[in-house]
This record gives sequence, structure tokens and C-alpha cells, in this order.
Amino acid sequence: MINRPVVFDYLMLTIGTILMSLGIAVFLLDARVVPGGASGLSMAIHYLSNQKLPVGVVSWLINLPLFLWGIKELGNRFAFRTFYCFTMVSIFIDLFRGQLPFIKTPNLAQYPEILFFKNSDFFFYVLVGSVLLGIGLGIIFKFKGTTAGSDIIASILSKRFGMKPGQVLLVIDLIVIAFAGYVIKIKGLAVDRPAIVLTFYAVMLIFVYSRLIDAIMDGIDYARLVIIISENKLEEIRELLLYKINRGGTLINAEGLYKKTPKELIMTVVSTKQLTDLTDSVKKIDPEAFIIITEAYEILGKGFRRRL
Repeated sequence: MINRPVVFDYLMLTIGTILMSLGIAVFLLDARVVPGGASGLSMAIHYLSNQKLPVGVVSWLINLPLFLWGIKELGNRFAFRTFYCFTMVSIFIDLFRGQLPFIKTPNLAQYPEILFFKNSDFFFYVLVGSVLLGIGLGIIFKFKGTTAGSDIIASILSKRFGMKPGQVLLVIDLIVIAFAGYVIKIKGLAVDRPAIVLTFYAVMLIFVYSRLIDAIMDGIDYARLVIIISENKLEEIRELLLYKINRGGTLINAEGLYKKTPKELIMTVVSTKQLTDLTDSVKKIDPEAFIIITEAYEILGKGFRRRL
């Protein structure tokens, strides 16, 4: 585990909440493209109230009882970070919408540049909102925060009934999206596009931001574990690895499963940039070489950076 100052963690959590809030307040809310979870439900209630109830306030009121339920069921691990995150998201959403009580701020979504963006390229407009939401959530999760909401429900159901959290989240998201689509339809808010089209956009939104969350949580793949088995050219491959690729490795004595003949294999780790050069060169040396390539989550040692 990396020992980071707590202040740095909260700085990153704040950045994550700002990005997430920008995605919702400036892009997705006026696009009528609703993410799942508590944020999506608060947007649906906002539409249902003829857009009089601020999304941030509604989101906070939804998240607070879920947060308290989560503490009761799951304990208070990371409780303050969760409270901080969903509170800051609620504040920033209303701040960016110009709806924060007692503080007068402009509605960023009504800036001419944003309106032009929305009207000229709706797909890219929604995509930007999705990316901001995904990056923001990824940073929040990376630094041990959550935004409460459906995450807490999924964790509780997983603990009590052994349900998979990912499946629970997917079901909740789809229910919220369907409900929001119904609200948009009955309130006549789907002016330029049918409600069903906006619902399909919302499904795409889930895919985009979930992929981004995974990428930030797991990190962009930066290394590969490679195992090379060659009958007669292992020494040449060893020299290739040491003197051309400039990587070390481990020579492992093994035994064939079928014939039980002794053999040797090389195990090494290379960067993604070196992978193609290594595999092409090995195949030139020994076209019959057997190469196994897999992702390496984290490498601790000379020549590799560690993840945050």
C-alpha cells in the first residue's frame, strides 16, 4: 500500500467530485441523458418537479439515508470519505447550475459555447459528459471514496444474500434509466429526440463511464508478463532479451506434461512498447516457439513505475 498524505487523498477526491459534477450539471442534465444510481434518480425527480427541485439537494437527500443505512450494515470504514464525496457532488452540481442557496453563480450549462456544442453535435456533447462522469467516479473510487447511492445498496445485498455487486448495480441503473425515460416522456421534455432515443444514450453512457472507471481503478495496462518456450533456440532468445530488448528474466526448468521430457522456459516482463519487438524477434529466431502473453497488473522493481 502506498503511504500518501491524507490531504493529497482529499485533494484528489475533490477533483473527482468536481469532474463528476461538471459531467452531470453542464452536459447530461440538459441533454436529458440520465446515468443510473442516486444521481440519475435525482435527475428524474428534478424533471418530475418541472425542474424546480435542484438536483444537488435531491441527490443529497437520497444519499443521506442510504449512507446511514450503509454505516449500520457495513460499518464505518471510509464513512467520512463517502459523506464528503456525496456532499461535495451535491454542492458542486447546484453550484455549476447556479442553484446553490445563498450563493449566486452562473449556470455553466447556459454558456453560449456549451449551448452551441449541444445543438451542433449532440452525440459528442453527451460523450464529453460521460467521460467527465467516468473520470470523476474513477478518481473517487481510486482514492477510497464512494458517492453512496446504489453502491451502498449493492454492498449490503452482496453481504446479506451473496449477490454480485456488479449485477445489482446494473439492475438498479437500468431501473433508474427506465424510470427517467418514462418521466421525460410524460413531462414532454424530449423535444428534439424521442425519449426512447435518450434512453439508449443513457445505456451507452453506462458503458462509457464504467469502462473509464475500470481504466482508472486498474490503471492503463503498462506491462506484459511473457513466457517463452523454445526447443532449440532458447540461448539465442536469451541473448535477444538481454542485449536487444534490454530486459532480464528468469530461466525455469520444467517438464512436458505428455512426454515428460525436460525443457526450459523463459519468464520475463516487458513494457507494452517492447512487446511487439520481442514477439516478432522471437518468431524470427524460432518460428515454432510457444509464447504466452498476459497482463501484469503491477510490477515492483527496477525499470517499472508502480501504480498510484
